Amino acid sequence: MALNPDNIKLVFGLKIKQLRLDRALSLNDLSQKSGLSISYINEIEKGKKYPKADKIISLAHALGTDYDSLVSLKLSKRLEPISELLSSNILTELPLDIFGIDQSNLLEMLSDAPTKVSAFIGTLIEISRNYNMSVEQFYFSALRTYQEMHDNYFEEIENAAEQFLSEKGVDGSFILDEAYLIAVLRKTYNYEIEQIDKIAHPELKAVRSLTIPQPGGPRLLVNGSLTPVQKSFIYGREIGYQYLKLNNRLYTTSVLEADSFEQLLNNFKASYFASAIIIRRSLLIPKLKEFFNLKIWQPEQLLGMIDHFNTTPESFSYRVSNILPKHFGINQIFFLRFNNFAGQNKFELTKEMHIARKHIPHSVKDEHYCRRWLSLTILQDLAEQNQETKNPVNTLCKAQISKYADSGEEYLMVSFAKSSLNSPNPNVSVSMGIFLNEDSRKIIGFLNDPDLRLRLVNETCERCTLFDCKERMAAPTVLQRRHKNEELKKRIATLLNSKLNSVSL
Repeated sequence: MALNPDNIKLVFGLKIKQLRLDRALSLNDLSQKSGLSISYINEIEKGKKYPKADKIISLAHALGTDYDSLVSLKLSKRLEPISELLSSNILTELPLDIFGIDQSNLLEMLSDAPTKVSAFIGTLIEISRNYNMSVEQFYFSALRTYQEMHDNYFEEIENAAEQFLSEKGVDGSFILDEAYLIAVLRKTYNYEIEQIDKIAHPELKAVRSLTIPQPGGPRLLVNGSLTPVQKSFIYGREIGYQYLKLNNRLYTTSVLEADSFEQLLNNFKASYFASAIIIRRSLLIPKLKEFFNLKIWQPEQLLGMIDHFNTTPESFSYRVSNILPKHFGINQIFFLRFNNFAGQNKFELTKEMHIARKHIPHSVKDEHYCRRWLSLTILQDLAEQNQETKNPVNTLCKAQISKYADSGEEYLMVSFAKSSLNSPNPNVSVSMGIFLNEDSRKIIGFLNDPDLRLRLVNETCERCTLFDCKERMAAPTVLQRRHKNEELKKRIATLLNSKLNSVSL
């Protein structure tokens, strides 16, 4: 088990404390038996001190064990989950400070109640195994949590983007395009930019880009099948890596290749920077204000903004999620991306982000998402529309007010569906949900548009109370099981109360 020095001290301290408790010894008892002070033993048990050999021998004698057993990195069966956590190096990979956690406090918590914490960690590990959760997925979850903590808005990156634009003399309404971004990479950062040779390197066919470090300047290989808009984002992200000095980085666009959380975090920062220089907040905010002031829902206004900023529906929606909490006070939103092959009734949730999560249903395993969600119906509409016409639609934009049947809460859903047209890839929808409370209703002017459809929705078919739903894909098994358990609890409570009353009489 490869551990860093801090974790080695913690393992040793956990073993000392567990042995002391197993032998029913107080700190004072162990102090008298070993000749070491109570304060020193306390610091050892908390993982703050690692004693020298002579003191380890004294502790071993006092605890009725041997030197080799104490210095071994192997923990007892009860503490195996902590051992597994420490050997995974998750504690050192995650920059806990960005979550407001002091690592020394976390280690102290582990040492204060080792068996209880071990049982809790063991449960989490077991759950992650049952759901086939990899380390990479854990990193993704941690990154989403980090974004949600900050309302997905990062002032320091916004300021860095504006500083970069100022240094380059970009002002007014100029929108950065592919040619401009390529010129910056070549002139400022000495990039060599080439198209991926799919004949020479067929294994790179599915790779969007690959950055190869080299002494004179990076070599960037870009997939030639990408659109100019997609390439622009890649170039903007490369500028982000360079301008923000993010050295520990991903070299391909496949984030599944992340070796550490820091790489994933730096990729997010570079991507955020790219969005901030391409879709500048100083230009986006007034356009969004103008759009929200409309009294009639006009999807062409949003599609026009996407074209204006030379971006994609997904990048635009994600960028809007940065801006709404800080500059419009709309901080209860979520973002979803679904994949779907035309003609199939299977929808894969490939990306999600939630701000103010208490209001929002999360991804679930082995259940059917509500088929009334706009995220799904817009994909069906796109497939049907393209099947019936000789002039296929590339991008569709729709809106809906979704009212959740159980809570009564309403969301404005705005969705884009993008067609893969003749490619073998699935169609994609990206959606943003805005929680409709008193504040957001004052800002969004077109909510009373009679053409804006209101639909009663739920989370999944398995949890749904809408028994007459024509779109239902599965029986409400989760709901039925929950009701059955509730009835059982009520019956048991009735029997217990009846028994207690008879005894009191």
